[in-house]
Amino acid sequence: MKVYSLSIIILTSILTISCNDQEPIIQNQEELITTVILTLNPSDNSGVKVFSFIDLDGDGGISPIITISKLKSNTVYLAEIEILNESGTTTENITDEVRAEAEDHQFFYFTMNTDLTIEYLDQDSNTNPIGINTKITTNNPGIGSLQITLKHLLDKFASGVSQGEITNAGGETDIQVEFVLEIED
Repeated sequence: MKVYSLSIIILTSILTISCNDQEPIIQNQEELITTVILTLNPSDNSGVKVFSFIDLDGDGGISPIITISKLKSNTVYLAEIEILNESGTTTENITDEVRAEAEDHQFFYFTMNTDLTIEYLDQDSNTNPIGINTKITTNNPGIGSLQITLKHLLDKFASGVSQGEITNAGGETDIQVEFVLEIED
């Protein structure tokens, strides 16, 4: 009887240890992002500018709806980006999740053929940028493009990343959109 009880205890211990080694690793699932809205408030109160990308059916299928605004030269804009999942019956604000997981996310802004600067205004708990809130300063008139990329599980401590350089960031791209950008007098 004692041998039988001891065998059950040993077997139970082995199974418990084995089960603990087999537990699944839960990873943060990527969210579906259907909508990107960049709202720019000019310092001269000349009117809010909005850039939006809406693709409710995701990649492929129906083409996305892209709305752009013309920006004024030599103007400072306070910008805020919002990302949503509007594929279901209710809208899910993914921006809130990015804020909650700020150490694992960063927006990158890349401009081509335009004369402007972009400055991060928000930081995670490690004082690394997030990019939900930015200051965009336009300079000379011109036409080009603005590409916005949201990276997830990136290396925020890599060279240049905290200055907005995506090259060494690594991680996964949650979404990347590109807008035509026109700066006028």
